[in-house]
Amino acid sequence: MFRLAHISDPHLGPLPKMDIRQLASKRITGYVNWRINRHRNHASGTLPAIIEDLKNFDPSHIAVTGDLINVGLESEVEEARNWLEKLGSADFVSVVPGNHDAYVPGAFARCCDRWAPWMTGDDQSIRADRFPYLRIRDNVALIGVSSARATAPFMATGYFRQKQALALSALLDETRSAGLCRVIIIHHPPVHRAIAFHKRLIGIDRFQRTIKRHGAELILHGHTHLPTLHHLDGNSGKVPVVGVAAAGQAPGGLKPPAQHNLIEISGSRGQWRIILKRRGLGGATAGVGELSAELLTGQ
Repeated sequence: MFRLAHISDPHLGPLPKMDIRQLASKRITGYVNWRINRHRNHASGTLPAIIEDLKNFDPSHIAVTGDLINVGLESEVEEARNWLEKLGSADFVSVVPGNHDAYVPGAFARCCDRWAPWMTGDDQSIRADRFPYLRIRDNVALIGVSSARATAPFMATGYFRQKQALALSALLDETRSAGLCRVIIIHHPPVHRAIAFHKRLIGIDRFQRTIKRHGAELILHGHTHLPTLHHLDGNSGKVPVVGVAAAGQAPGGLKPPAQHNLIEISGSRGQWRIILKRRGLGGATAGVGELSAELLTGQ
């Protein structure tokens, strides 16, 4: 059995000090948001508790679906790299960027540079662009898709362009022919009305057409800070689309407290059994425990 751990949106803090030059951009909105909301919601002890619980289950691999940082500062990018090194080796952890990782122009490139070992496919030489990337672990194909792009103030949209759609189509066909369980990881939810209009994925219909034509076994995302389950039409049945609560979210906020997903994958070509177990904080004093378990596909 392959056990895939899924976390998202750690929004690592605290926010570094910024000078006037750094605040003279979209960063001012992120700074205000942190001071009013996020510094309180993302408690310092919450994320370590989630990671400790996750590692107790000895996962086969960890998927991180974006928003490691907050406002795209170079110091944040470096601190996130340090955090990734502690989380696990680049071979053991796969990352895709979120909108906060591309918060201002230049931030996305810095993240791609510093986090490259965790966002690179097994054979990156076969294509010039990093995304989508492919990693094969046992009989599971992990396909990392980027929806990250710098946007205007008060916007948090993601983008899925035609070039990436074509590359994703080829990877889905290739890994299906190889008899692998195909798991796509992306930051923005590829589902209509899953999030507010100004935070949506632009190119969502393109993504859904890609899945309908080429199929997949599972899609994991972040961004909403909610533990959700949707389904998309695939070429041989429904494809589960799984979201997760933010990994650093403290109890008592408007969103559910921190969670992680444990996904158990067993079976073989075309006969996959996928079980989703959600684990997280149950309240202000409760520790991390199992919140639910659900069979997504198979018998």
